[in-house]
Amino acid sequence: QVQLVESGGGLVQAGDSLRLSCTASGRAFTTDAMGWFRQVTGTGKERDFVATINWTGSTTRYADSVKGRFTISRDNAKNTVYLQMNSLKLEDTAIYYCAASKFSTIIPQFMDQSLYHSWGQGTQVIVSS
Repeated sequence: QVQLVESGGGLVQAGDSLRLSCTASGRAFTTDAMGWFRQVTGTGKERDFVATINWTGSTTRYADSVKGRFTISRDNAKNTVYLQMNSLKLEDTAIYYCAASKFSTIIPQFMDQSLYHSWGQGTQVIVSS
């Protein structure tokens, strides 16, 4: 099992940028595809897919709502995956979670949370007007 710890969340204004980090320990995650999900608290909604990256970092996928604004990347030497978030909007307010996939590549069901075997505890992002 891999342990994941997110960091980098905070309170920002609309239009600002943030970079989230997710660092793995316990075992190397270098052969796992990785994903970012987010959950809006207080609504009862489940976590929504945000972005995913394959194990080499050569392939990425994004939710339509963040495409063109968010960038997922990874540094396997540092066991870390990043989510660069630009042009933040009020609706980006959520708890952001990183997760390690059961697969190395990005499979068609990449938005399915059940395909991720390890999750971090989340980091809060609040975007104010």
